[in-house]
Amino acid sequence: MELPLIARTRPQSGVRKMMELAWGRADVVHLEVGEPGFDTPDHVKEAAAKAARDGKTKYSPTPGLPELREVAAAKIRRVNGIDCETSQVLVTNGGANALFGIFGTVLGAGDSILLPNPGWSNFTMMTKAFGARPLYYDLAGGNGYLPDVDQLASLVDDTTRALLLNSPSNPLGTVLDRRKAEELFAFAEERDLWIVSDECYDQIDFSGRHVSIGSLEPKPERVISVFSFSKVYAMTGWRVGYAALPKRVVDPMLGLLQPSVMCVNTPAQYGALAALSGPQEYLDDWRETYRRNRDLVLSRIAGSRYSAMSPDGGFYVWLDISAFGERSEAFALRVLDQCNVAVTPGTAFGTNGEGYVRLSLATTREKLDIGLDRLLRA
Repeated sequence: MELPLIARTRPQSGVRKMMELAWGRADVVHLEVGEPGFDTPDHVKEAAAKAARDGKTKYSPTPGLPELREVAAAKIRRVNGIDCETSQVLVTNGGANALFGIFGTVLGAGDSILLPNPGWSNFTMMTKAFGARPLYYDLAGGNGYLPDVDQLASLVDDTTRALLLNSPSNPLGTVLDRRKAEELFAFAEERDLWIVSDECYDQIDFSGRHVSIGSLEPKPERVISVFSFSKVYAMTGWRVGYAALPKRVVDPMLGLLQPSVMCVNTPAQYGALAALSGPQEYLDDWRETYRRNRDLVLSRIAGSRYSAMSPDGGFYVWLDISAFGERSEAFALRVLDQCNVAVTPGTAFGTNGEGYVRLSLATTREKLDIGLDRLLRA
């Protein structure tokens, strides 16, 4: 019996492929992994453990624990400037689950969505899972690695339903400032497009210029904003995210989440509640560590065959390897085999990633220095 075409042609993640190749090897410096090197804070772990000890291990509401939704809505108002009610917040099984649910809510078979190139490969995987079509817009040096409205306009057709934005960007580290956010919002409004704003790195901003595009609306109507505990709070394995939705999107998205995930792990939600309601000062220290690691990379590669722009947020450097004359995947495999350094080939993020690799800053300075020593000998 044959599987349907949509199942047989689903793409796989190039990021996960490189991680799997590197796992299990001895003495590998892991600069490919997109997760913080910090441990989850103790007060978060204790809150989840206490919830489990207290018997809070049953099903929770599909939209999320009411108290977590309330605190998340307050954070969205305070940090992101989005005037969001508690009823407009859904807690999800990580930011990826929020995005998956949103794609399945605003896209139908035959629809299209504007996606960044380079961009997270899961955007494409999610689009195709619902029988929709990706329309790729370029993030290139000529436009400051930011979306160009003229190109977006040239790509839109009668099937286009949404524009996906990612700020701070994975893998580029670029951020949307107010001027660019206003320009993109006006474009989407003119074309009557949803804006899906992936802001899973929202509090890892070195520039102070990141603007949540949802803050440009008096109330969420067009913009759907996605956030996560994974990157900001070093909780990648906990799988808790959240989204701020227009009111008319909430129930349709719940109709997709109920049969697919039912609810998010209940003790993990209590941990997430502690993360949002507890001390936040350590986030500044973590962000400063990423910034120092960024500066270390840029100083170490100066005058070498590598080059890179300085990222404004996130915890990656988009490393230009074109001087080596190798394709990105071949280069990544070679430095893994010969140098015991794992990096992610740029082509894992789209065709515009050829000639680049993504290097993670989310590690210790010692490991980063060792990895750079090896890469500089490649």
